[in-house]
Amino acid sequence: MSESGKLILVPTPIGNLDDITLRAIVVLKQADMILAEDTRVSSKLMNHLSLEKKLTPHHKFNEHKSLGMVISKLNEGKTVVLISDAGTPGISDPGFLLVRACVENGIEVECLPGATALIPALAVSGLPTDRFVFEGFLPQKKGRQKRLKELSEETRTMVFYESPFRLAKALGQFAEFFGEDRNACVCRELSKFFEEIKRGTVTELQQYYTEHQPKGEIVIVLEGRPKKEKDQ
Repeated sequence: MSESGKLILVPTPIGNLDDITLRAIVVLKQADMILAEDTRVSSKLMNHLSLEKKLTPHHKFNEHKSLGMVISKLNEGKTVVLISDAGTPGISDPGFLLVRACVENGIEVECLPGATALIPALAVSGLPTDRFVFEGFLPQKKGRQKRLKELSEETRTMVFYESPFRLAKALGQFAEFFGEDRNACVCRELSKFFEEIKRGTVTELQQYYTEHQPKGEIVIVLEGRPKKEKDQ
């Protein structure tokens, strides 16, 4: 058997396609196989970069079945690149199962630095950035209230992803579990033409987004519980 290949995770722009890195372009050009979360979405990036590359679907509905095929290619010495629709693979996107399989099979894994929505949102929020916790998407139904109750004791800044259709409801739940005056920042469509950043208390933000139905990708940055409040 030839020497094992390498899996490379390549972050892709979260909005503005020009945010792709020069190194990412080189890696995409040299890849033997490119796995894409949605080939239709990734084709737009390939066209923007003038890259003629075949894209192989790899998403949450088929990643279990495709693991064997990908590991086989890697064992043949191939360089396989994994990209998601936007951001860094494995962060609220497919990628974990494949990385774990590579680790278990002794296959090298590399991740390029690059785009992700949570860091820009945290940086512009105006909330403490020295310590934070990334929660991704909260459970939609089962376990949601339990998780919110657990997080009510969290003193670090919290970062969430949320659907625009559930944003106002989520902010209302934050007011219920964390307090109406808890500060937050809602970042919508980061790096895109209609980027919007709103800061205020969760109650103020809930009222705003109840009156203004949002669209696009949403990141919520939430202030942690004040330590003086926790110590009382």
